[in-house]
Amino acid sequence: MEGGWPAGGGFLLYLTVNLLLPGKGDTFTINCSGFDQHGVDPAAFQAVFDRKAFRPVVNDSIPTRVNISFTLSAILEVNAQLQLLTSFLWMNLMWDNAFISWNPEECASINKLTVSAENLWLPDIFIVESMDVDRAPPGLTVFVSSEGQMTYDRPVRVTSICNLDIFYFPFDQQNCTFTFSSFLYTVDSMLLGMDKEVWEITDTSRNLIQTQGEWELLGINKATPKMLVGSNLYDQIMFYVAIRRRPSLYIINLLVPSGFLVAIDALSFYLPAESETRAPFKITLLLGYNVFLLMMNDLLPATGTPLISVYFALCLSLMVISLLETIFIIHLSHMATTQPPPMPWWLHSLLLNCASPRKCCTTAPGKGNKGFGLTLTHLHGMKKPVELVEKVPGARGTGLNGCPGSTRAQLVDLWVQFSHMMDTLLFRLYLLFTATSIITVIILWNT
Repeated sequence: MEGGWPAGGGFLLYLTVNLLLPGKGDTFTINCSGFDQHGVDPAAFQAVFDRKAFRPVVNDSIPTRVNISFTLSAILEVNAQLQLLTSFLWMNLMWDNAFISWNPEECASINKLTVSAENLWLPDIFIVESMDVDRAPPGLTVFVSSEGQMTYDRPVRVTSICNLDIFYFPFDQQNCTFTFSSFLYTVDSMLLGMDKEVWEITDTSRNLIQTQGEWELLGINKATPKMLVGSNLYDQIMFYVAIRRRPSLYIINLLVPSGFLVAIDALSFYLPAESETRAPFKITLLLGYNVFLLMMNDLLPATGTPLISVYFALCLSLMVISLLETIFIIHLSHMATTQPPPMPWWLHSLLLNCASPRKCCTTAPGKGNKGFGLTLTHLHGMKKPVELVEKVPGARGTGLNGCPGSTRAQLVDLWVQFSHMMDTLLFRLYLLFTATSIITVIILWNT
């Protein structure tokens, strides 16, 4: 007897499963007696399991609609060298199986069952950007409702292609895509839809990964393009995933130490330019900066030229220029105490314009240096101007660079002013570079 109580008062229910194949409709009556005491008998669904190779539709011309959603639970790795994103997804698929339906009231009030996924037809949904085999664990199950609605959840570790732009590292934002599509079924056989709204997927994913790793989720958007392969048209759902790197680790380990070393090198300008300890101090800083770059090299991207690499190159260049300038000043100090070279007229004019307004020909070697606040006594180990003049016959009254009456002591004074002008300009360049770097970091961090 179907759908009733048999004679004898024993509990006996029958589960009716309709299997409708293309062009043919079959009805299978499954005995579900004892479901309330011993659970579901797997043999009751054997007729359905035998037809798992067929797409479960009443009419083959009707496409199966598969609703897709996912949760981005972890961003495991972003490989800039290989342009790969490794992430962990919880994928959710929902579709209707027209072969299965039953009346819960006639079958021990059973509304939903869990069936092994390997015994049922599953949509062949894959991620187009994936570059690895499907690593879903075995033994997954499908939730089957009394109306034939199938719900299939599975975790997936995805290694996908992503066009990574690392120029603004470590303040970079990346936009990657997950494109879900069918491998076999065209739009005539399968259509894709959304199980959840995009904002729901975004909120759920952000809540799960907000405290994990160095990446944070900014947002998820979607598009529904079609993929044409030859004469076959496939339905797709493309999700745009925007992620941003958390820069705190790199600011503390890269930018802050580099900034300290550059600041110390800038403070070394307060040492006398002709001091014998200034050059060794700068050499030590330069060596320390190179060691720092070698130690922190693993934190930098292996490919490309990010902005932070340009910053490190500029810092290193400033240190090298500062060291060369110190060596040049020491060389000038040595020449000024022995035989100062004649100063070109254009350099002489530049000094007059940059220092302070004065006449070209000075009458006293100790005057006219107020522009930089310098006198010849600033030069380490240099003899007094009077002694130099007295030891050079004919020095008085000779013309230097077209200035009649200039003495050798005045020429030494000009070279000293030139060296200190170089010091001042380079120090201001350090200050400008430091201020620009700090402003750039603040802007990039806030945007």
